[in-house]
Amino acid sequence: MKLSDDLRFRGLIHQVTDEKVFAALDAGTITAYAGFDPTANSLHLGHLMLLCTLRRFQLAGNCPIALAGGGTGLVGDPSFKDSERPLLTQEQLETNLEGIRAQMARLLDFAPAAGAAQAKLINNADWLTTVSLTDFLRDVGKHFTVNQMIAKESVKSRLDRDDVGLSFTEFAYMLLQAYDFLRLHVDEGCSLQLGGSDQWGNITMGCELVRKETGDVAYGLTSPLLLRADGTKFGKSEAGENVWLDASRTSPFKMYQFLLNSEDASTPQLLRFFTFLDHEAILELDAATLSVPGERRAQRALAEEVVTLVHGEDAAAKARRASEALFSESIAELDEATLLEVVEDAPSSTWSREDLAAGVDPVDLLVASHLAKSKGEARRFIEQGGVYVNNVRADASSRVSVNDALHGRYVVLRRGARQLHLLVVA
Repeated sequence: MKLSDDLRFRGLIHQVTDEKVFAALDAGTITAYAGFDPTANSLHLGHLMLLCTLRRFQLAGNCPIALAGGGTGLVGDPSFKDSERPLLTQEQLETNLEGIRAQMARLLDFAPAAGAAQAKLINNADWLTTVSLTDFLRDVGKHFTVNQMIAKESVKSRLDRDDVGLSFTEFAYMLLQAYDFLRLHVDEGCSLQLGGSDQWGNITMGCELVRKETGDVAYGLTSPLLLRADGTKFGKSEAGENVWLDASRTSPFKMYQFLLNSEDASTPQLLRFFTFLDHEAILELDAATLSVPGERRAQRALAEEVVTLVHGEDAAAKARRASEALFSESIAELDEATLLEVVEDAPSSTWSREDLAAGVDPVDLLVASHLAKSKGEARRFIEQGGVYVNNVRADASSRVSVNDALHGRYVVLRRGARQLHLLVVA
């Protein structure tokens, strides 16, 4: 299948400056780049789609460039931001760059054995922190009018608001990004820039600068922004935190759970953006979401594929087992660290060994842990078969003792499908 057909099937084409670029992409003769400003020491799910697109290009024989914004990161992209980003120090940027390099290497092949399709990681600090101000203004600034720049939607959205201004630092960002494209075109033969749809104004400026300075044709291609069904940006947890690609910031289990809980309406798009499953497999999962939504086959496939892509098969298998254990008796087989991660969001209470020594009626535990309002309600829950101790169904004769404590310290009390409480034995 042609790369362009795959991109269309996956819905990855939002805007393109000239459709002639697809013939070159299909032939595997394009050098393309996407920029990643190192505002943190890890990339997050919002960046993953662009990385996956670069990987698709490389698999089709094209040369991908991941441009690390060591220079632009000192300024901060104002595109559709409510306020100016805090400026980072050079030391912070260097630390962040080190963090994202390894994550990019998991998705792109930087080895010489890749030949003409060998991926490149380039830092725009190499030229943005060395070009003189007067040279920049003469060589780049002269090509654009202020009228053009303020007409860009990403700038207008800030200028039209009375409560938020736009500093000259941020205003100049689009010129810096345009200069990036020119340097990559001249130095690396790059002729295509990728980005999210919010980058369209910046990308077209770069195409224009390449044309004016070299007379060559350069292309821009944007993909849709990742949005939830309610229109909010995808990639943040319910607490508003980013889902990071760094396992120390977002564990493989948490990433797995986040994707497993994707909305039915969003999952078909996520499967197309984030996975390398073939079209037939994706269409089958689409059908399963419609016919048997309760089985969540598409979400399970999404979680499995993405965690494997980012963290490897072993991490994905461990996350899957932990996810399954959350509602099965195999919770007793989890190591202590994984168990605590599985029940991390559950409320907890501390019980002494003396209190549990003779065994406690789960009725009392349900009331004490606020899983039931009264003893009568607790008994009713137990009689209906909806109460579990370490995911083993409790009955009227059940007693919970120290012997039930997993790793000698924890008892997982559950009512119904998802109401958990962790008893910590002190």
